[in-house]
Amino acid sequence: MNFYEKLKNAAQLNRSLVCVGLDPDLKKLPACLAGKKNPIFEFNKAIIDATRDWVCCYKPQVAYYAGQGAEAELRMTIDYIREQAPLVPVILDAKRGDIGSTAEMYAREAFEQYNADAVTVNPYMGFDTLKPFLDYADRGVVILCRTSNPNSGDLQNLMCDGKMVYEHVAELARDKWNYNHNVALVIGATYPEELRHVRELCPELPFLVPGVGAQGGDVEKVVRYGCDASGGGLAINSSRGIIYADRSEAFGAGAGRAARELRDLINSFR
Repeated sequence: MNFYEKLKNAAQLNRSLVCVGLDPDLKKLPACLAGKKNPIFEFNKAIIDATRDWVCCYKPQVAYYAGQGAEAELRMTIDYIREQAPLVPVILDAKRGDIGSTAEMYAREAFEQYNADAVTVNPYMGFDTLKPFLDYADRGVVILCRTSNPNSGDLQNLMCDGKMVYEHVAELARDKWNYNHNVALVIGATYPEELRHVRELCPELPFLVPGVGAQGGDVEKVVRYGCDASGGGLAINSSRGIIYADRSEAFGAGAGRAARELRDLINSFR
């Protein structure tokens, strides 16, 4: 089963387009985890247990692990998802992009060391930096296109040959880079008109959509503008809005409620 199939199956199984971002910050973990041997893993484990029936995928952000010396806990987290939610894919949010030989190592890191189903990548350096990832035909390659951050337009909205840079990325992803049918795009919820335009350009590609919840993206517009012809094709990410929904000892249950509420809100617009 390739990434497209796994993502679609999980979305259908759980009737969900919710992606939970597993971005744990040691400074923000509930007090009940203080003194635990692996506090990040224990936090993630409770979140996964509470949300696995309400999601289409999980998205751990590498920086929250590497920046806190918790790479082992990232591996433990992905292994736990494999055990407890084996039908739910894992997108490793790494935004890698480097020369070919280095990209080969980054691809091995994502797909062999961490056993992720997909990885986010940066297309700024061109096709040769993406190819090592794309050649893993059964894994997903989620390419930054129109991102959710406030200053993304500094480069992504520059005009080149009559089109904005993000439009060129979308068309390359659709026509040249998707030779193994494993490409997806990152399109921010904070730019709904661009989301609608990219869906018109790429009617069949899956989109990873950050920017709802803490960043203020409009869920209704994301669904109405971003869904494909089947009513799916989206993984709508929420990180802080779900994992920190409750700071008490019942943080897992709070995350579960937040994930289910977001799932139901999304489905109300489908």
